[in-house]
Amino acid sequence: MSDLTDLLARAEAISSDAERVTRAHLRKVALPSVEGHSAGVMGLITLDNGEDHTKPNTFGPRSLLELNAAIDAALADDEITSIGVTGKPFILAAGADLTSVAGGGPDAVRVVAELGHAVFRKLGEPGGKTSFGFINGLALGGGLEVALHCHYRTVMDSAPAIGLPEVMLGLVPGWGGAFLVPNLVGPDAAVTVLLENPLNNGRTLGGEAAYEIGLADAVFSGADFLEESLRWAAAVLCREIVVDRPAVDRGATWDAAVERGRGIVQARTGGASPAALAALQLVDAARDHDRDAGFAREDDALEAMSRTPELLASLYAFDLVQKRAKRPAGAPDRSLARPVTKVGIVGAGLMASQLALLFVRRLEVPVVLTDLDQERADKGVAYVHAEIDKLLAKGRIGPDKANRHKGLVTGTTDKATHFADADFVIEAVFEEMKIKKSVFADVEAVVSPECVLATNTSSLSITEMAADLEHPERVVGFHFFNPVAVMPLLEIVKGEQTDDATLATAFATGKALKKTTILVQDSPSFIVNRLLGRFMGEVGRIVDEGTPVPVVDGAFAGVAPMPPFVLLSLVGPAIALHNNETLHAAYPDRFYVSPALERVVAARKASYYGPDGSIDPEVEAMLETPAAPVVLDAAEVRTRVLTALADEARRMLDEGVVAAAEDLDLAMITGAGFAFWNGGLTMLLEREGLGSFH
Repeated sequence: MSDLTDLLARAEAISSDAERVTRAHLRKVALPSVEGHSAGVMGLITLDNGEDHTKPNTFGPRSLLELNAAIDAALADDEITSIGVTGKPFILAAGADLTSVAGGGPDAVRVVAELGHAVFRKLGEPGGKTSFGFINGLALGGGLEVALHCHYRTVMDSAPAIGLPEVMLGLVPGWGGAFLVPNLVGPDAAVTVLLENPLNNGRTLGGEAAYEIGLADAVFSGADFLEESLRWAAAVLCREIVVDRPAVDRGATWDAAVERGRGIVQARTGGASPAALAALQLVDAARDHDRDAGFAREDDALEAMSRTPELLASLYAFDLVQKRAKRPAGAPDRSLARPVTKVGIVGAGLMASQLALLFVRRLEVPVVLTDLDQERADKGVAYVHAEIDKLLAKGRIGPDKANRHKGLVTGTTDKATHFADADFVIEAVFEEMKIKKSVFADVEAVVSPECVLATNTSSLSITEMAADLEHPERVVGFHFFNPVAVMPLLEIVKGEQTDDATLATAFATGKALKKTTILVQDSPSFIVNRLLGRFMGEVGRIVDEGTPVPVVDGAFAGVAPMPPFVLLSLVGPAIALHNNETLHAAYPDRFYVSPALERVVAARKASYYGPDGSIDPEVEAMLETPAAPVVLDAAEVRTRVLTALADEARRMLDEGVVAAAEDLDLAMITGAGFAFWNGGLTMLLEREGLGSFH
């Protein structure tokens, strides 16, 4: 650890005007008395970068210097007896300002790592003033770590995202998290927070879950969160409330947790993520309960991660999700977008019902589900109402909003009456061209000429679907990924005649739905399903040639978010087969349709695996061994499949399916869960020497 004076000077030297500085506003708050006893005056530090909720607080060098000055001022003020840290409305902080990490290289990373430790630890040093972290909303990475350094923590019950996602980004928690979390909540919970959740597509904890796991000592509702937190802090200071934390087992329990973490790292990354391995080592070493040593290990690990290609790939991926996703390449001028005041949905099955829930929650306009009979339409509406009731029960929405949203969703068989004033109609019916063309012909007859006709097709031609309509220019692909509420990606597909007003409306609607939108030119299966089709076709061919399914499934840890035949179970064998048949019809030389998969679908099998996790014996019997089997090892499987993906990615770019390789990567990250630390897909392919895409 460097001398603090020297560290502050070095931080000032590497700071940049590009940093969006998070100010640390210190004010004195007289705490309420408890049973006649004074709790004194708290120095309450509020973190605020002056922006709205779409631009959360972050910590770069200047922000850390701001916080350091505020903490020093609170420590030096004799009137202040305790310190609290909270954030602007609904946001504590989202962690490090990664632009400072990207631009300064390993030396800057080292400075920022040491400075974060030096500043944050002032909040929790023995003998200092009692400190409280008031987690009033989103708290990720350093946002959570600043609270962890405090002696006590409260959390808002509705806080949407609390966690340490660094491993997903090719980093490690570098401001105390890797040491403090296992010593606070135990090693097993630490493995969940530091490894399992980040490697599970960046999963985070809500406020209640963070309290239950032990990251916070008390939980309060959002309406008067800060007021209740101050009252609670006063009670703690007056010893009316005593926080009792269970002792942490540093023996066999710690060993078991580390072993569990090792299994997670191997299953999720195949050992290919330096950050995951480093984070596990930090958790293992934290059992020594030596704070200085723990923080020094974090500094060393963070600097080491800054020298890996995985960090560069992660920063590239992070930039895609944070910036390119907000300004989709090729999208028309926003001023061309038409307002959407009513939505029609053709179909009332599960996908259609999920769409209805999303539209009504995000757009808050009338949504009409239609189907062949009233019973099906009513079932779709009932699904939406039940999901809204679940949100109400969890406190995610209030009674008034729940009732309003329910009232906006209706079901009918009468398109002519209920679609007449719709501005946006989307179909979610069976994936067959004849059916979809018939649906659009029916809808066009009853809607206005300006009404957008959107299709949720996952593979069929938008151009062909629109060809027989009077107004083909208002047909657009609007392809969601399942589950609709969770998956961020929305592929917006331009048919040959789709006009700019329709596209602009589609992009504006996608943004209002809070989805990551990417413009795609009309081509079979678009982006994600085309790449996954090549992927699944190749692994199917390898299995049909004689390589066992477990060998194939074990070849992609660290590449795909899950083994290919596990993914097949999630997608559904019939859907995967349909996608590959569509692609095979378009490109028969490259897309393979597995006879074994056809047999599995014909037998109505939902998975290659049985309930116990082993290959279903009936499915295994369908995997006919060829006369001259070709058995590959995992490395050979990986190389062969990645080579095929590199070929397909290059073809898609040459065909102009998307504007650039960045869009392929953004799609695979947000639509297929490919890892940040691989840079999606093309950065990984380049690192493997399988092509040049940038």
